[in-house]
Amino acid sequence: MRVSLCLPRAAKAHHSTNYAPFATVTYTRATHAAVLHDLAWLYRPKAAGNIRCSLFPGQGMTPERLEKLESIERVREGYAELGYICSRQIATAIYVAGHLGKPILVEGPAGVGKTELANTTAAYLELPLIRLQCYEGLDEAKALYEWRYAKQLLYTQILRDKLGEVLGEAQGLKESMDRLHAHADVFFSERFLAPRPLLKALREPSGAVLLIDEVDKSDHEFEAFLLEILSEFQVSIPELGTIKAMRRPVVFLTSNNTREMSDALKRRCLHLYVPFPDAPLEREIIQARIPEIPRNLKYQLVSFVQQVRGLDLKKQPSVSESIDWARVLLLLHANELDPDMVRQTLNVFLKFEEDIQSVDVELYGFARQAKKADVAHA
Repeated sequence: MRVSLCLPRAAKAHHSTNYAPFATVTYTRATHAAVLHDLAWLYRPKAAGNIRCSLFPGQGMTPERLEKLESIERVREGYAELGYICSRQIATAIYVAGHLGKPILVEGPAGVGKTELANTTAAYLELPLIRLQCYEGLDEAKALYEWRYAKQLLYTQILRDKLGEVLGEAQGLKESMDRLHAHADVFFSERFLAPRPLLKALREPSGAVLLIDEVDKSDHEFEAFLLEILSEFQVSIPELGTIKAMRRPVVFLTSNNTREMSDALKRRCLHLYVPFPDAPLEREIIQARIPEIPRNLKYQLVSFVQQVRGLDLKKQPSVSESIDWARVLLLLHANELDPDMVRQTLNVFLKFEEDIQSVDVELYGFARQAKKADVAHA
């Protein structure tokens, strides 16, 4: 099916002399990312460069930030400049979420860069990062808001002291109540409200990056509580009513897959699974984080870690632990993998003694294979 799209009438009238049709697009049953990549930009200026117009305005992004999300490649390049090497799949998820205003549920093993993805997004879009660390028993008093009880008690004391002035010469209970109701009821008002991370993110006037970290550690009740925020970007406070987001935040939820998330939560989010990187991508990541690492050491280290991940271990070494190991080897002035040095530093990226023993059995074979990988890429 071929679809011709156009600017809204007001925008078309305003830009009729500056803009020309960019494309008539073909809609196919492709993935969300492919469809958005084909449809996201429709009009271009005739003589003003590559400034483009989003098909999904009003999703909380300013024009300046949308400009940073003008293409998937622009996202990858921008994140790389900040030291975060992301795959095309990750960049596509950021691009789509930015234009559609959808939260991203990022799942994957620990240490693959899920939390760092939110940190880098905040830095790239120049937005404050607001983080909510989830844990068992987390409730709305810690996540959304609570009342400043001390101030409320002080206000009650002041009200009691001033009660005679308020009531004056009122006659009878009814007149006294009428005079009380004539004054503003501030006991449950915003001046006594203590906002927590979720409410802070909704009330940021310029927007924010909201990181709900390790949501799989929270209870099912808290997961259900999040649904209103993730779908409507608003919260309901019984004493104040509904509070809507001043500007829609960029939301990341991370999960280490310790439990299955509900279908209701997944429906409200774009899903992104971040696995352990392959060897070329892991080499890029280490090079970006440790530019001074020798080439031989980089190739051998990545090859060794990739082989270790092929074993049946209690905990696979993460990307962050690979980076830590690279820094340790540099600190020890290593230019290549030496089996004895590897044995002495296994505890940097392996956290269980049984895993260390399993790798120690294969150590010399892995080291030889790592040097072959280095020679093959020389």
